[in-house]
Amino acid sequence: MSNQYLISGATGATGSKTVEFLLEAGVKVRAYVHRQDERSAALSALGAELVTGDLLDFEAVRRAMEGVKGAYFVYPIKPGILQATAYFAQAAKEAAVSAIVNMSQISARREAKSHAAQDHWISEQVLNWSGVPTTHLRPTLFAEWALYWTGQIKTGILRLPFGTGRHAPIATEDQARVIAKILLNPGEHKGKVYPLYGEKEYTFAEIAAEIGKVVGKPVAYEQIDAWELKKLSANAYTGRTAPSDLWQHDTLWQHFEEIAKDHQNGVFAGTNDLVQKIGGKRPMGLPEFLQANKTAILA
Repeated sequence: MSNQYLISGATGATGSKTVEFLLEAGVKVRAYVHRQDERSAALSALGAELVTGDLLDFEAVRRAMEGVKGAYFVYPIKPGILQATAYFAQAAKEAAVSAIVNMSQISARREAKSHAAQDHWISEQVLNWSGVPTTHLRPTLFAEWALYWTGQIKTGILRLPFGTGRHAPIATEDQARVIAKILLNPGEHKGKVYPLYGEKEYTFAEIAAEIGKVVGKPVAYEQIDAWELKKLSANAYTGRTAPSDLWQHDTLWQHFEEIAKDHQNGVFAGTNDLVQKIGGKRPMGLPEFLQANKTAILA
């Protein structure tokens, strides 16, 4: 049986760490990347096999899937997820892949008002229809959000479209550890839907205060409209963990507008022990994450 795993979005936040964890486990990794750059070169240096392609190119996905035992699917908040999911599922079925781990989101549900969140739910169903055993991960908001808005942090005010709702920020490293563990031992996880959380819940005002402790000056929080945030995005986003064109799609801003309501209504709230139970390590706390990424936040 093959001992090779395909990781899509391999230069992204969850994908890159998943590649690292799988290589550390001694298995072969095929990193599916959109383009070759310094990030993909770093994965190649670790020992990953690079395959360049687009998730919206069925034949490219099918070639990448050949000889693969398990695969990780992730798609950004922009148009195309349902087409990409169908291509990925069909390619995995034809290649007799034994397990898929799918990156969904905590707000994914049939009745979601966010088009992206609803599409993530439909994407889950498409993968289920394929018959390829799939585990769906539904993380809450990423701790890495603190790295997206460094331009705002420098002004001393974090402006986002969220009110007083709470969530437990989860680091991509913790998610990647869970992804790798499931791919390596998918048996009990097949068909499961796992909500994933960080260590402790915070409001965004409390997150801003924690950032302030790390940068050494107070950081206030101000709630603004999602479309106003779009106007600020050129300075708010550093481009560290996602393609910059992502921030130009109205899909993202409509998503922010609706999940802000979900966040206020408790959809993102909660904690559980799944990160530690599956990944084998407690989730990273927000203060710990911020301190570890202090240089990037101050950059």
